[in-house]
Amino acid sequence: MPAQLLNNNSQTDNVKTLADILLSQGSITAEQARQIKFTEIQTGKTQEEIILEQGVVFEEALVRAKSTLYNIPYLNIETAPTSPEALSILPQQVAQRFRVFPVSIDKNNKVLNLVMSDPLDLTAIGFVEQKTGYHVKPFAGEPEKIDRMVATSYSSSLAKEVTEALKEVAPEKRRVQVVDTGRTGVIREEKVSEIVRHILGFSVKSRASDIHIEPQERSTRVRYRIDGILQEKLTTPKELHDGLVSRIKILSGMKIDEKRIPQDGRFNFSTDEEEVDLRVSTLPTTWGEKVVIRLLKKTGGIPELPELGLRGLALKHLEDSITRPHGIILITGPTGSGKTTTLYSIIQRINTSKVNIVTLEDPIEYKIAGVNQVQINAGAGLTFASGLRSFLRQAPN
Repeated sequence: MPAQLLNNNSQTDNVKTLADILLSQGSITAEQARQIKFTEIQTGKTQEEIILEQGVVFEEALVRAKSTLYNIPYLNIETAPTSPEALSILPQQVAQRFRVFPVSIDKNNKVLNLVMSDPLDLTAIGFVEQKTGYHVKPFAGEPEKIDRMVATSYSSSLAKEVTEALKEVAPEKRRVQVVDTGRTGVIREEKVSEIVRHILGFSVKSRASDIHIEPQERSTRVRYRIDGILQEKLTTPKELHDGLVSRIKILSGMKIDEKRIPQDGRFNFSTDEEEVDLRVSTLPTTWGEKVVIRLLKKTGGIPELPELGLRGLALKHLEDSITRPHGIILITGPTGSGKTTTLYSIIQRINTSKVNIVTLEDPIEYKIAGVNQVQINAGAGLTFASGLRSFLRQAPN
């Protein structure tokens, strides 16, 4: 009997938790694992909730640990081959609703390999099985990667939507005249306007940081920068290019008849999910005007510092630096690397009712409550140099 009791105790000691697995993987330290377990007992929260709140590991490490804990295989969907047949049997709306992604199917055995943000969600599994008629084999995957893959892999819908719009434009009338809507930012359901709406809508769904509409010799190429990499998603007839550019110029408040010099403008665009601020820049090139549109989220657009990928000592050093009453922090990097987002995250972190924060910006990309943000106006004499001198008389912290 004592031997049996010893065996049972041994089995209990071998039961691993999420913190134990992360520790064995080298993702957290022994002290962090101890603290997670202590917080679990004190608060009643799950270890996963605590790990997410504290931001101690990257999403991939957490999902890999969960797959080990639940004995469900992990799959990196960004490197795994995707089957168009799998995409065809599961509607995009279902994939978005449950945050799942169909990777491949086995027709002979009627099995659908499904990457899931929550592979234990029996409701999602049951719904997908009923919708597709296939038995679901679940895989664990990162929610953010799933969201991106759903948006980009179903991107054929973008080309399909644009093609449908083009069908109603006769070849000889593809150069559609765009009517000024009073620059209200409301997109009419005319065909060129509809194409622009699809192009903008896809950028929001795919979480792109910018859109490049580029005239070529015989066509117009539309590319999206997703995760820092430009990806070509659409090609339209060259005859449509002037109409697309004119429509965007109208929305941005630019002069539609001025094609010789670069222009800048901005407007807002809304989808069912969110509203974004669009910064537009045109540039005359050999084959016509190139348009670049930068997307700035108006709601929930400023991430916390841990969400930028800062961890451990790097995060601690930055947090120590930004709370000092003196000094300078320089943030450098190429276009689209996250300089502005990092600065806004820092401002958001130190923004309290106890401090007076003044910023000098060109342009102001995010409006933050409680912060005195000043827009550069060189024409009126407000430059960075003159603005800094004025700031000193505003008693900033």
